[in-house]
Amino acid sequence: MKNRLACAAFVAAIVSATCVSAENWEVTRLVPGSAFHGVHGLAVDKAGHLFAGSVAGAALYEVDIAGGTAKVGIPAPIGMADDIAFAPDGTMAWTGFLAGDLYSRKGDGPIKKLASGLAGINSLAFRKDGRLYATTVFLGDTLYEIDVEGVKPPRQIMEKMGGLNGFEFGPDDKLYGPLWFKGQIAKLDVDKAELTVVADGFKVPAAVNFDSKGNLWVVDTALGQLIRVDPKSGTKTLVAQLKASLDNLAIDDKDRIYVSNMADNGIQEVDPATGQARQVIIGKLALPGGIGVTSENGKDTIHVADVFAYRTVDGATGEVTEKARMHAAGVTLEYPMSATAKGNDVIMSSWFTGTVQVIDGKTGATRDMLHGFKAPHDAIVLADGSILVAELGTKSLVRVSGEHGKDRTTLIGDLEGPVGLVGGSSGEVYVTEAFAGVVSKIETNGEKTVLVKELKMPEGIARTSDGKLIVAEVGARRLIEIAPETGTVTEIAANLPIGLVGAPGGLPTHIPTGVAIGAGGVIYFSSDVENAIYKVVKR
Repeated sequence: MKNRLACAAFVAAIVSATCVSAENWEVTRLVPGSAFHGVHGLAVDKAGHLFAGSVAGAALYEVDIAGGTAKVGIPAPIGMADDIAFAPDGTMAWTGFLAGDLYSRKGDGPIKKLASGLAGINSLAFRKDGRLYATTVFLGDTLYEIDVEGVKPPRQIMEKMGGLNGFEFGPDDKLYGPLWFKGQIAKLDVDKAELTVVADGFKVPAAVNFDSKGNLWVVDTALGQLIRVDPKSGTKTLVAQLKASLDNLAIDDKDRIYVSNMADNGIQEVDPATGQARQVIIGKLALPGGIGVTSENGKDTIHVADVFAYRTVDGATGEVTEKARMHAAGVTLEYPMSATAKGNDVIMSSWFTGTVQVIDGKTGATRDMLHGFKAPHDAIVLADGSILVAELGTKSLVRVSGEHGKDRTTLIGDLEGPVGLVGGSSGEVYVTEAFAGVVSKIETNGEKTVLVKELKMPEGIARTSDGKLIVAEVGARRLIEIAPETGTVTEIAANLPIGLVGAPGGLPTHIPTGVAIGAGGVIYFSSDVENAIYKVVKR
């Protein structure tokens, strides 16, 4: 999710390109890719076409329901869509959650920005008369009326509702929606700014939609349930038991229900009569970022920060095992974006929630959750058991120890985009400074030595058994080897599918490309473009 602006054709070229490696190395795809970069909002137009939105991928997709494929309809960064809605006249509107923008487009006409500066703009819906309403959620909690011409500023109607998420106007012209943080379904009179609870007892309701018969359908993201609600009595009926991490739903004119799942990177079609679900599209991974590797008896296990899940991959077969998924009831996970592994410790960090999570690599159980960081982009365990965090928000490396990481000291500051970390053999650490295009060595006393300059967006970094550094130079779409003693750079593989064109705003809205090294010197890296994992081996 970074401001690597390029045209859609260029992105497509990256995805379809063959990886080129130096003659001593062979690059193969270990885990296949998938269509979306996390899938959220869904909507069906009058012609029955299904559209899906992605925040991390910052794109709006058209889905071929019969073929189980998807293509980018509106590319990044304008295409970022947490929710999508169609007006009575066919105009499509969508919300750019991270950018704080709301856009619309009628047919193939020009894209119009209707609002901006609304951080966390999340859900939206049109009334029958064509008026448009939207809410901020997670980064705000406010309901607005949006001028469909984009001339007047948004008009605030209500605030502090409790996380009014995916909503829709009912046959009675009232706004029905889930209150994410309260486990309720509410009905709002937007003209009087009055809220009434319709149904209660949900774990985390994420979105609602009406069918042609006036039934209200609800997805509960924590329980993975599709529930039918009588809007008058509030009576609930469980219709389909799906997996957790549901995000949104859409219903077509034949009352077919489509449900999106963030962790599955997928969409299911559910028969409302039987509850039977058909997978329209799905991915092995959601959006892989940082990776770490543990090895036992020569077998590599890749630990993947998959943003909406924590997964492991068998380094030999590519088999994917899910350890935890976002929003599932009883699960502790906070949008993991970076991962490192040492011994039995897997350390995951998330710039979005400002957290560093310590996980038992064998059981998948959370040992500790450290809060209060400013855009942490990587973290490693040091020899003494303390944790070193690359905190991009403060341009620092922060050493963390004590109960729940309460003791924190800055090892070094003034780093230009610290993204990747790896430990050395004598207590030193190596860090990629993505903004400056350098790789630096940091001694235990905080002394810094720049090893390599003039790189293009170095991100993931790993260290071989003989001390060489392997770096994903994302801006150049290549993998390089660095000799720390001399600063000599050797290209390992070029023309790689890394460097996702995403949201504007720089690295704090970015999913880093991960690099890790397994037993025998096998190199693994994540592809944010394809949502795939690759392995690189010597011929």
